[in-house]
Amino acid sequence: MAPNPRKSHPLLKMINNSLVDLPTPPNISIWWNFGSLLGICLLTQILTGLLLAMHYTADTSLAFSSVAHTCRNVQYGWLIRNLHANGASFFFICIYLHIGRGLYYGSYLYKETWNTGIILLLTLMATAFVGYVLPWGQMSFWGATVITNLFSAIPYIGQTLVEWAWGGFSVDNPTLTRFFALHFLLPFMIAGLTLIHLTFLHESGSNNPLGIISNCDKIPFHPYFSLKDILGFILMLLPLTALALFSPNLLGDPENFTPANPLVTPPHIKPEWYFLFAYAILRSIPNKLGGVLALAASVLILFLIPFLHKSKQRTMTFRPLSNSMLNPYRQSPHPHMNRQPTSSTPLHHHRPASLHHLLYYPSSSLPLNWGPVENKMLNH
Repeated sequence: MAPNPRKSHPLLKMINNSLVDLPTPPNISIWWNFGSLLGICLLTQILTGLLLAMHYTADTSLAFSSVAHTCRNVQYGWLIRNLHANGASFFFICIYLHIGRGLYYGSYLYKETWNTGIILLLTLMATAFVGYVLPWGQMSFWGATVITNLFSAIPYIGQTLVEWAWGGFSVDNPTLTRFFALHFLLPFMIAGLTLIHLTFLHESGSNNPLGIISNCDKIPFHPYFSLKDILGFILMLLPLTALALFSPNLLGDPENFTPANPLVTPPHIKPEWYFLFAYAILRSIPNKLGGVLALAASVLILFLIPFLHKSKQRTMTFRPLSNSMLNPYRQSPHPHMNRQPTSSTPLHHHRPASLHHLLYYPSSSLPLNWGPVENKMLNH
């Protein structure tokens, strides 16, 4: 009897072990779909980005017009550009939900998988930031100026770092060319990190909603979950296509339809919606260095979560006090409020939410705080 090539051919065997016969917990829910959706988002962004790069000119005098040329004169250029611009939003929706699921169900206890995932988040944020600068509109230019200037808060070497990032004494042509190079290279770095992330995931196995080891009760990934992933792809690509076709500028900023002008500052400089949490933290702290440190801590604290977990229960499903601590997140200021000028949005809306974001993980993980109380509640 001839051997099955799916299990004997080196390449097919690797694909089979990753996508077909992969042992998977039988009770994982729809929240586990977002990992595969992130793969589709990455593939979509790389393909559309490569097509856009063929028509983009990384020069301050031509960048804005080259984007306009792509949208107006290149066949289906408008569709490719709309898919790429709005695909970034879908990418962040999926990664925020993916990380949120990991936090809720305790997936962070697989430390290697979790830490590579957070590195992927940081790399994605860097890619999105440098990509937002490339159209060279007003918000692109001033966003680059404001964010790169944050490095000047670092004592002693801050200003040197800023000028090194700029390639001069202001945001100019060298800044644009190096940002374009970074935006082109970083997605391939993300793809490599994704393979490492998946290697660690397949080594440890997936978590499940109950938070218990299910090695004795696993089922193959195909067809049970591969079909669910395909359904997830369809359910994500449909709204992305609808947004790109019918309302492509819904999530954009009107200021970015004006070419960059260093002499005219927009009345209100604000980031894209997926960075509004960082924007709220920055403007809730009057001190520049304090704001930068709080901003860095808001993301880097995710690396500490595996070490802060002290509860005997893995998932928040069975940890009522920790679960109730999430309520302030649900009541936190709406992203639309974060987009408003500081004068029209009182800071007392932002400061409690920012403080809660920074203190939630340490306070909910103290061994002398929630753990014993929750264990007693569960016993009754």
